[in-house]
Amino acid sequence: MCGIAGLFGDVAGSQLAEMLKVLEYRGPDGSGAYVDGQLFYGKPGDITPTDGKLALGQNLLSIVGSEVQQPLVDEKRVLVANGEIYNYQKLKHDSKYDFKTDTDIEVILSLLDEYDLQLSQAIPRVVKRLDGDYAFVVSEGENWAAVRDPVGVKPLFFGKHRKNDLFGVASERKALWEIGIQDVESLNPGFMLYNQELVPITRPIKKPTITKTPAGDSAPDLIKSNLKINRLKALLQKDLIASVEKRIAGLDRVGIIFSGGVDSTILTQICLRLGVEPELYTVGKKGSSDTEFSREAAIKLGLNLHTHLVTEDEVRRCTPLVLEAIEEWNIMKLGVGMTAYMAAELAANKGLRVLLSGQGADELFGGYHRYLEMYKKKGPGLQNDLLQDILNIYAVNLERDDAVTMAHSVELRVPYLDLQVINRAMDIPIHYKILDHEDRLRKCILREVAADLNVPQFIVKRPKKAAQYGSGIHQLLVKKVLKDQSYVDELKSSLKFIE
Repeated sequence: MCGIAGLFGDVAGSQLAEMLKVLEYRGPDGSGAYVDGQLFYGKPGDITPTDGKLALGQNLLSIVGSEVQQPLVDEKRVLVANGEIYNYQKLKHDSKYDFKTDTDIEVILSLLDEYDLQLSQAIPRVVKRLDGDYAFVVSEGENWAAVRDPVGVKPLFFGKHRKNDLFGVASERKALWEIGIQDVESLNPGFMLYNQELVPITRPIKKPTITKTPAGDSAPDLIKSNLKINRLKALLQKDLIASVEKRIAGLDRVGIIFSGGVDSTILTQICLRLGVEPELYTVGKKGSSDTEFSREAAIKLGLNLHTHLVTEDEVRRCTPLVLEAIEEWNIMKLGVGMTAYMAAELAANKGLRVLLSGQGADELFGGYHRYLEMYKKKGPGLQNDLLQDILNIYAVNLERDDAVTMAHSVELRVPYLDLQVINRAMDIPIHYKILDHEDRLRKCILREVAADLNVPQFIVKRPKKAAQYGSGIHQLLVKKVLKDQSYVDELKSSLKFIE
């Protein structure tokens, strides 16, 4: 996990240095820059590259491999990347490339070398072979490309200066704003930037299976009796275990943003099944449903629970920090993001670098209450809405969650958004997700998987409650902190991104 930046055009090395300084917290383990063939390395926030026409930089948060300074350079190309390539060992084993490091991202260079095509032709082939969550920028000679993983787990933004030909890409908007690039866009998953032009890349996400409940069967009877459900449950459980396993491989410690809900408890049980005792991090008011369910679940599972107790003062303290991280005035994102922000802060204080989250489970399995209302109107057609929410989750949730956790140099990994899990969920008919029009719990197949994984029954049957409500943050934020208009006015005037 890192912070990356790139500038193309009339590039000043000092401008790249300013971008890396803004992104310093995304990579405390070292900083590097490549400018027109020259490499510069130093401490984050203290690097002075020269001027040039092409500049790529990276701040390193070392998770996989040794702390190798980046950018990575070979005979033809230079690469900066943010994220993890989970199948890198297999790719290295099958490659004839002369690897210079033990970092996972070097396999991107090896695949480009294997295809030996122009970047515009090679990149789509490379992406098909990568299993990971990533954003990267690579250049060879006059051509360059910027790419984001198919789900959009890792962020990447771009924009062009209004007054000159300077074009930039970066892990966060504020790095581009810092050097005067105001018109910033998010790079959509399924596209690459090739020499400033957006080029489509196929997204390997299936269209959903849309089937009606067989005539004569009520949905509750169907889910109990139909043999297909057992097969689907087994496959889903296998995919979830594989997804968690690849995301904790090689880690000495791993944490989980733990709400005491079914999604995070499934991740906890899978970690335990894999022989890893996760650290649980809960955020909430004293007596809130999340803190109470989490405490009871931790006792039942025999695990230690780290709790960040939320007060009005804490919400007031974190509000400007979370807004600065998410880079927009959005009350809903503020409330949800504050939970992850506080959990990551607590984890970072305990020296942790990787957290798992249950993000994506509700979109895949119909967890939100609004899906029940939509199901009443659309029936099996709700599957298309679930797909659209997954296709758009990068902008709605993932960029927010990445920003608030990386504010503490903590990498967030999202096992439910593994491509195999997503495509498995797209194959599961809607009546295995929402039993009927009165199903207040929803996510029924996931809850049955939870039961098979020995998740406590009081968790399996716990109704869905969004993070900002289960933690009690929303009540403190909206009904108390943001009710203070003078505080709101002062807050807005202090934030650079609010005009």
